[in-house]
Amino acid sequence: MDTAEEADICRVCRSEGTPDKPLYHPCVCTGSIKFIHQECLVQWLKHSRKEYCELCKHRFAFTPSRIYKCLFTGSVSSLLTLPLDMLSTENLLADCLQGCFVVTCTLCAFISLVWLREQIVHGGAPQWLEQHQPPPPNAAGQANEAQGAGQGAADEPPAAQPAPADPPAQNEAEPEPPDVPPDQGDDPELEEEEGAAAEDADPNNGAQDDMNWNALEWDRAAEELTWERMLGLDGSLVFLEHVFWVVSLNTLFILVFAFCPYHIGHFSVVGLGFEEYVQASHFEGLITTIVGYILLAMTLILCHGLAALVRFQRSRRLLGVCYIVVKVSLLVVVEIGVFPLICGWWLDICSLEMFDASLKDRELSFKSAPGTTMFLHWLVGMVYVFYFASFILLLREVLRPGVLWFLRNLNDPDFNPVQEMIHLPIYRHLRRFILSVVVFGSIVLLMLWLPIRLIKLLLPTFLPYNVMLYSDAPVSELSLELLLLQVVLPALLEQGHTRQWLKGLVRAWTVSAGYLLDLHSYLLGEQEDNDANQPVNNNNNNPPPGHHNNNNNPAPAVGEGLHAAHQAILQQGGPVGFQPYHRPLRFPFRIVLLIAFMCITLLVASLVCLTLPVFTGRWLMSFWTGNSKIHELYTAACGLYVCWLSIRGVTVLLAWMPQGRTVIMRKVQEWTLMILKTLVVALLVAGVIPLLLGLLFELVIVAPLRVPLDQTPLFYPWQDWALGVLHAKIIAAITLMGPQWWLKTVIEQVYANGIRNIDLQFIIRKLAAPVISVLLLSLCVPYVIAAGVVPGVGVTPEMEILMQRRIYPFLLMVVSLIGILSFQIRQFKRLYEHIKNDKYLVGQRLVNYERKAGRASSVPPSNPVAE
Repeated sequence: MDTAEEADICRVCRSEGTPDKPLYHPCVCTGSIKFIHQECLVQWLKHSRKEYCELCKHRFAFTPSRIYKCLFTGSVSSLLTLPLDMLSTENLLADCLQGCFVVTCTLCAFISLVWLREQIVHGGAPQWLEQHQPPPPNAAGQANEAQGAGQGAADEPPAAQPAPADPPAQNEAEPEPPDVPPDQGDDPELEEEEGAAAEDADPNNGAQDDMNWNALEWDRAAEELTWERMLGLDGSLVFLEHVFWVVSLNTLFILVFAFCPYHIGHFSVVGLGFEEYVQASHFEGLITTIVGYILLAMTLILCHGLAALVRFQRSRRLLGVCYIVVKVSLLVVVEIGVFPLICGWWLDICSLEMFDASLKDRELSFKSAPGTTMFLHWLVGMVYVFYFASFILLLREVLRPGVLWFLRNLNDPDFNPVQEMIHLPIYRHLRRFILSVVVFGSIVLLMLWLPIRLIKLLLPTFLPYNVMLYSDAPVSELSLELLLLQVVLPALLEQGHTRQWLKGLVRAWTVSAGYLLDLHSYLLGEQEDNDANQPVNNNNNNPPPGHHNNNNNPAPAVGEGLHAAHQAILQQGGPVGFQPYHRPLRFPFRIVLLIAFMCITLLVASLVCLTLPVFTGRWLMSFWTGNSKIHELYTAACGLYVCWLSIRGVTVLLAWMPQGRTVIMRKVQEWTLMILKTLVVALLVAGVIPLLLGLLFELVIVAPLRVPLDQTPLFYPWQDWALGVLHAKIIAAITLMGPQWWLKTVIEQVYANGIRNIDLQFIIRKLAAPVISVLLLSLCVPYVIAAGVVPGVGVTPEMEILMQRRIYPFLLMVVSLIGILSFQIRQFKRLYEHIKNDKYLVGQRLVNYERKAGRASSVPPSNPVAE
């Protein structure tokens, strides 16, 4: 065994490692091909033009150079050679790209810190951070009055602060259900902290100074940013000052927000013996940094408590603010990153049988491309969370206010998630996170895993879904999934009538379930049976704690405490979050039946959605493909659109039937003409243009990067079209957000006309013809030059191949360079005119307009301007 370890050799040069040339194991391969020299690997990658191992398909990873490398992977010697490394031209392009990414991250972090500070200033600091401050007189009097009235059982203990200083989202985020006592155990430490507030409020400790959350002086930021100031041509040193601050702030942010947490986490992981597990996760840097942030937050908590114990108020406040920054950062990572990732993986695990896959397949795909796999699961989880939240918003439009008391209302103007992150303690966020995971995971089990099991039991031949194509063209699943998520679903759900259909179905189900279970008043309220000005008064209409009846300005009584006062302030001028309802007998049992009925409905709806579109798409596509297998994304999209069109046609015919046969025939003719025009427009705008755009993208970007010169690139029209649809959508969105020009004007006009007023001649003449002409010229002109002109010059065959393969990116670079240069020339001309007019212009002369000549002429004045 020792002999084998001593005989480790490089897989390329077959030599052992030395201190100057150590051996690395950068991929999953084991045995005699496990190790390799870095120089040998670099030479082999240049020869093979690949970035991954050809055996295990693992992508090789290299660390960047310059300051980032010096701080994270360098040694003391790298610090001494940093100036020379800054002047080195090795890996210059890669370092520039990575440097731009680092600068972008630091800029975003700086903006986030400023925004977080504004949130603390305007929303108020947490109570534990301000507990050493003396209470204002009005708040203290109100608190004493509340205590004297015996309010020990209020929702919140009497606080030595004014009511508006409490975070709005904290009281509105988790209202209590009916007949459930208020939660008195959320913040048990507040009473002890408030009891010591008067002792901590020592004016000699600079308490009032700590209250001064004065904003930074942004005098220079408000100045106009001109080309003279940016380039340093205005005679000042602001340009050098900007460069100095950018470099200093980036270095500081890298040190504070990356270097320190990373090394804290690294030392902790190594000390606890988890280094091998972290390395096996393929995300060593990210996990180590997060662990460092968690340990840093715990350290800040301990230091904050120690500073409070010894009454160092300034240090205590500084440590508290640092803890808030770390806490909010970690919560944002959990809410936006971890939770959707968990949802995406759970969706994938529950749908394995639908694609005839296994956990072993997912493990292999993760090992081959961990970054892409995690991103796709995160994207699917984000889509799931988004559509779930959209459905909850639709439910709130149908159900009685107060039914969904356990879910946060995203449309509530008082809802501020950042304020909740600042004010609520960690265990509250942890409880919410666990509850959200349980709810979302249960819904996935109900609407995905269980329907799949039932489909396999009832329709054994229907599953699995086919994800392979009938031809040999390996269409990318990623492009099809993005096409379905970004084009098909939004095109259906963004239609107003589709949302109205869903809302109508929900209302019909609610009315049926309400009358069947005698819960109509609970689900929809009493507004249909009672006058809005006469509230229902009975013993069963008590709202949940913290809510009031629908009065204009509810004034809390003295005995209601500060919580009711705060609720009254929040409800002024806004919608009331509760409406009274009639509570029938055996109310808990009826609620259980309602939940069971809802689960059965969701199960049936999921069965229909998983089978009907795919079955319809398979049946339709079988007419021209026969028994060939088709990717289920195509069949599902086709079936979904056919079902949507069928439902749309039925609803339109039902609306036309009362108008008579003549009107129906006339409208059928109009709609037939409109459908024919729409098909022609779809063929041009959604067919030809995306195909040409995707093919151009393949020739300009994909083929030069992925296909070596000694190989022939293969083009797949379906994949190019799918990617072209996404590119066309992105280009259209950027065009609509950009400045006004002819393409933006045309697209806006087409959107304004809509489908019913579609103008086929305008679309073809103003949109389709120019765009198709430009794309055809971009495809044909380089090919004619490379395949027709270059061979006539008499170059070698190798040069011909090089020109054919590299002319597209070369011409793109030339066009981009010309565009940038022309823009810069125009800007410098404007700068030149501006400087000339400011320094040397002594007067102006009015210009007359000549109608016949069609141009203006200058008439010399009788009294010229004096020099």
